[in-house]
Amino acid sequence: MASELDVICIGRSSVDLYGGQVGGRLEDMMSFDKYIGGSPTNISVGTARLGLKSALITRVGDEHMGRFIKEQLHAEGVDISHVITDKERLSALVLLGIRDEDQFPLIFYRENCADMAICEDDIDEAFIKSAKSVLVTGTHFSTPSVSAASFKAMRLARQAGRKVAFDIDYRPNLWALGGHGDGEARFAESAFVSNHLKTILPHCDLIVGTEEEWQIAGGALDTLEALANARSLSDAVFVCKRGAMGCVIFEHEIGDWDNGISVPVQKIEVFNVLGAGDGFMSGFLRGWLRDEPLARCAEYANGCGALAVSRHGCAPAYPSFRELMHLLDEGSPHHALRKDPKLEQLHWSTTRKKRHETLLAFAFDHRYQFEEIAQKYGRDKSVIDDFKSLALKATLQATKGRDGAGILVDDRLGRGALHKASDHDLWIGRPIEASGVFPLTFEEGPSLGARLASWPENHCIKVLAPLRIDDDEALISYHEKMLMRLADACRQTRHEFLLEIITERGDKPTAPDQILQLMERLYGLGIYPDWWKLEPVDDASFWQQASEIVANHDPHIQGIIILGKNMPSQQLASVFKAGRSASMVNGFAIGRTIFGDVAQNYFAENLLDDEAIDEMADIFSSLIQLWDDAGETT
Repeated sequence: MASELDVICIGRSSVDLYGGQVGGRLEDMMSFDKYIGGSPTNISVGTARLGLKSALITRVGDEHMGRFIKEQLHAEGVDISHVITDKERLSALVLLGIRDEDQFPLIFYRENCADMAICEDDIDEAFIKSAKSVLVTGTHFSTPSVSAASFKAMRLARQAGRKVAFDIDYRPNLWALGGHGDGEARFAESAFVSNHLKTILPHCDLIVGTEEEWQIAGGALDTLEALANARSLSDAVFVCKRGAMGCVIFEHEIGDWDNGISVPVQKIEVFNVLGAGDGFMSGFLRGWLRDEPLARCAEYANGCGALAVSRHGCAPAYPSFRELMHLLDEGSPHHALRKDPKLEQLHWSTTRKKRHETLLAFAFDHRYQFEEIAQKYGRDKSVIDDFKSLALKATLQATKGRDGAGILVDDRLGRGALHKASDHDLWIGRPIEASGVFPLTFEEGPSLGARLASWPENHCIKVLAPLRIDDDEALISYHEKMLMRLADACRQTRHEFLLEIITERGDKPTAPDQILQLMERLYGLGIYPDWWKLEPVDDASFWQQASEIVANHDPHIQGIIILGKNMPSQQLASVFKAGRSASMVNGFAIGRTIFGDVAQNYFAENLLDDEAIDEMADIFSSLIQLWDDAGETT
């Protein structure tokens, strides 16, 4: 029977709160970044990013952090069918910091946590048999209940002819060796731990650990002696991680280091050692589970480990397979890999939490237009937020849970709708530019990165850029510098970024050729939007050229979407047909075509709330149908 999964990881699952400031004590941290963590959880993500079908058996709390863990795993493509929500216990938390190459302050909050309640009943025989392998880690042998669960999984896997991988993952603190403040300790002698780990070794096909971890597993302070002791108990493939020296693989007798397969690693800056081992194991499993040569498995592992030590966080730092192969095939001229722009762009674009095949958005982020309508009818500006909340309801009514539904809405006049939108599975775009102001000005003030850090991660930052090639050089330079600042800030705060180009200005009409030139020029400046939003040009060749530009520079982009500019529906139908002939065009964001007349009547008090919702929903639905119809004719 063919296996449905490549690997099932079993054990720790936590939320890592990483200090945002580097080079100081945890006591001096001012903010924390939130990631998923725990060795097997990290490995489930790392292997999924490398193209393996992974799953996780663990427990999380019935609270916000537990939901966060499950949502993140699902977004990474990890099978969470056996991630159990524990009604009695909280999800584990870890506080971490990056001080220097050798110090990484670490506090585990794991007393009676959910993942340590895993028991034998959580291990389903049919599920274990559905995978090529199971991966167990050292911490989940530290108490009788979790040890029994891990042993059951190993036994069932071996009986079914599946492989067992063991990451020694020794954290003395999690074996009750040391106090709460000793989380960063990597080694402490313990005859009890050594004897317990020795009972695991005979049941494994692959065992991976650092020199210190092999010393605890083999019960000797000399690494080669410890490996030899372990070899007397197990015929598994042994992998010893040696930091800057790479790793050594032993298939048979130990002897000395020359008896193994030594695979070196590129010398790079070590920015963060936390999570590197889980990245290493992910890379090794990618090759090992596909029967690739062991030296190649180690190259994958070393590459993943190198990228992990170069970045902030554990699981978020792990590469996609495309990114890994770029590093292995082309290398990097940068000692600090996180400063390699090609690698970082590949990492960003190939590890997205959600990829949108289609985006169909109702854009009502307009501000000065709504203020003019409110003033025209003598209405208070608070009515604008009321109307935008109706627009949100119209979106939900029109899209009926369709994947790829979205909105564009602002925080200044549409705060109610913006905040309510997060309760729904919608793409949310949020403008950063001051509305109706020329030249481009950001509404959020000079400290751009600090302000964006207060925006939820699921808000895509949208900027309307009034650009033209025939502007004077000073204006062009100003706009380019503003966009470069914004692009950098978006990457620093991990927000997606939508760049809308408007060439029409005053008596100057839309200039399709200029749009294409501007796209090339902005890519040349290192600006890589996640989305392009372009004017509605009724010319298939324009959209094909735009797609070619994007494909040449950033083939992993989310896509190009079409804006409306208050164009009548039937004209938009023709534009949609032209756009859908191009590979990178995957949606639209339309505003005034949907809300224009409805807003006039609503602010004039000629429409009730439900009537306004129905009218906007009908128009939006008709545009969606036009988009679908255009796809059938291209």
